[in-house]
Amino acid sequence: MTDWLLSLVGTPEGARLATVLALVSAVSHAAFGALQKGAHDPWLTRGAIDGATVALSLPLVAFWAGLPSPEMWPVLLSVVAVHFFYKLTMALAYERAAYTVVYPVVRGTGPIVTVLAAMAVFGESYGPVQWLGVGLLSGGILLLALRNLSEETLDLRALKLGLLWAMAGGALVAAYTTYDAWAIRLSGDPLRFLVWFFLFSSIDFALIGLWRYRHMPNAPAPWPLALRGLAGGMIAYVSFGGVMLATLVGRVGESAVLRETSTVFAALIGWFILKERVGPRKLALMVMIAMGAVLVQLGGR
Repeated sequence: MTDWLLSLVGTPEGARLATVLALVSAVSHAAFGALQKGAHDPWLTRGAIDGATVALSLPLVAFWAGLPSPEMWPVLLSVVAVHFFYKLTMALAYERAAYTVVYPVVRGTGPIVTVLAAMAVFGESYGPVQWLGVGLLSGGILLLALRNLSEETLDLRALKLGLLWAMAGGALVAAYTTYDAWAIRLSGDPLRFLVWFFLFSSIDFALIGLWRYRHMPNAPAPWPLALRGLAGGMIAYVSFGGVMLATLVGRVGESAVLRETSTVFAALIGWFILKERVGPRKLALMVMIAMGAVLVQLGGR
């Protein structure tokens, strides 16, 4: 399968597969975000998800992938570092502001920075129609955050701190998307790289979550938390693995933009599954985001 994936790099078939992978990643990332919503504090939830991801990845490393080659260790350590700081900013943002405010700010900040980084690092180019699409998508996501912000009654200082951490998280989304795309190409073996990525980048928050759980005066029941973590770990493989493979076989900027349609899918999950209210303004913004993604795709043909 590795040879097949590598044979698609830079081909029209690869571009089509990248589109499918990015959209699957978007749907699963919306589910990933909804899974983290509300039941436990963000440190515990992320710790449970990362603990499950370690448990899922260890057998694959032991019986199939093996350990990375010596030259890949510095690359993987850098991957671990950038993802650690991303998860740290997300946990700090979720502590201080609502999910419906934080998530769109993070996802809206990322695409523009990622496209600029892809142009600088990978030599990608984007036409006026695609830039219009990026503007519509990011603008729609950020307007969605403002709409959600108007409905919040949280402490103003905490809200400001939450938004600052969310913007930092958005910048780190661009950083890890670009770096991961470079690293998976450098590895020469994308599927094994994914297994190493999931194992090594999940150890940190698994340990932080365990430490936090043991020091909580009223810790939640372990089994519901563990089941939530297991579901999150499996979804993470689809979400993060999907977008990383999309950036391998397709264009990095386009894949990143398509992945951010997760905000539309998150709103649909909230509407139909969580029974949240979605008024005409939010619906219009969802259409705006989707139109932006379509323009990015069509403008590149």
